Amino acid sequence: MQILVNTDNHIEGSEELTRQTEAVVRHALERFSRQITRVEVFYTDEDSGARSTERDKRCLIEVHAAGLKPIAAGERGATVEQALNAAADTVEETLDRTLGRLHDTKQRRPGKAA
Repeated sequence: MQILVNTDNHIEGSEELTRQTEAVVRHALERFSRQITRVEVFYTDEDSGARSTERDKRCLIEVHAAGLKPIAAGERGATVEQALNAAADTVEETLDRTLGRLHDTKQRRPGKAA
């Protein structure tokens, strides 16, 4: 699973941020790794660094899975870490529902004799 990390001009794109992002994303999406081809993570500072508010950091995670349209989830937090963890939880839940539905549909196809 390829993980790409992108930041806007107001968030420093350090190696530490990339390592932390990869660890959180891999942990959250580990069980879907066979279906996922690429994950893109986008960090933005919604207040452009001018002033800090309670939830001005945003993390958007976009998952590209084989045979599906991209699945995305974005969350805000007071810190980049909070936004990342919240977005990872949300995209994991979304993938669980989406891939679970696809699995159930394949299991219920008529015409298959047991």
